[in-house]
Amino acid sequence: MALRRFDLEAGGDTFAFKPETEEKIAFWRGKYPAEKQRSAVIPMLWLAQKDNNGWLSEPAMREVADRLEMPYIRVYEVATFYTMFRLQPVGKYHVQLCGTTPCQLRGAEKLKEVCQKEIGDIMYVTDDGRLSWEEVECLGACVNAPMVQINDDYYEDLTPETLSQILGKLKNGVEVAPGPQIDRVNSAPEGGATTLTDPSLFDGSRNSVATLPNLPSAEPAEAEAAGKPEAAAPTNTKREEPVASNTKTTLIDTGKKVETGERPAAVTIDPASYDDLKRIKGIGPKNEDALNELGIYTFKQIAEWTPENVDWVEDFMSFPGRIEREDWIAQAKTLAEGGETEFSKRVDAGDVPSSQEDED
Repeated sequence: MALRRFDLEAGGDTFAFKPETEEKIAFWRGKYPAEKQRSAVIPMLWLAQKDNNGWLSEPAMREVADRLEMPYIRVYEVATFYTMFRLQPVGKYHVQLCGTTPCQLRGAEKLKEVCQKEIGDIMYVTDDGRLSWEEVECLGACVNAPMVQINDDYYEDLTPETLSQILGKLKNGVEVAPGPQIDRVNSAPEGGATTLTDPSLFDGSRNSVATLPNLPSAEPAEAEAAGKPEAAAPTNTKREEPVASNTKTTLIDTGKKVETGERPAAVTIDPASYDDLKRIKGIGPKNEDALNELGIYTFKQIAEWTPENVDWVEDFMSFPGRIEREDWIAQAKTLAEGGETEFSKRVDAGDVPSSQEDED
């Protein structure tokens, strides 16, 4: 990177943020704790640049440093490193011309010639103070190359003629609408879309579904009468299981085989009667969903688990020893009786991360 120095002479001795900028300063500083206020240095410098007619003077950098309680040299380092910060005066309309490969291949060199002719050398400010320009790296609008950024707006799909017209209007104080300077919307094809033009693609008429996909086809009764073997059940369908099961070995929807303990009894109840199982320490949203799939919805069910039930659930959920270690059953008994635990109080207050995410 080339050495970058700030213009001490043009910067004067003082700088002050505009009153209307104070709200934005408070917004950015509010994003960081008191001991991390230095993290706001880049947005603060950006606001200072905007309030200083598009460039950063040395007094403006000192003002940012004072507000953030930073050594001046640290702020200078940031301002001189990032080319988004300009260190000498610019025109009212500052043109940033993209000279990176896509724009160069599409005619950026010709646009440079226009800037040199209409404005002058790089970073030269016209006598009326209206225009200045510089060449920059990619501005991320390659599909609309070649292009320039003027202040905060993009002007795209340029030719030497259209850029010359834009600069001429800005010289005379006439605002120019930003965006593509040819007949297209944003990055759409010139002249309008040529594909995906069928209105039915977008009006919802294709959304109606007559049948569900991948269902087994119905076999004629004659084929069954003729002794035709039944088609195998589709592999993507869900295995049905009884609502309750106390068998030692159970195959459930996921195909996981649990060979220890005894599966706890499941119930079928109104969803309005479900307890918030996340009020038990150790049960987050994912564990609650897994228990619900087993037909476990209430504190009372967990409170009545036997050691064999605990073994089965721990084996199924792949966390041996956790239920006993976190004392789910004692917590569930307290909550089932209408009491509270220290953990459930914190959950109710919204202070426990596990009320949003599973604990490890």
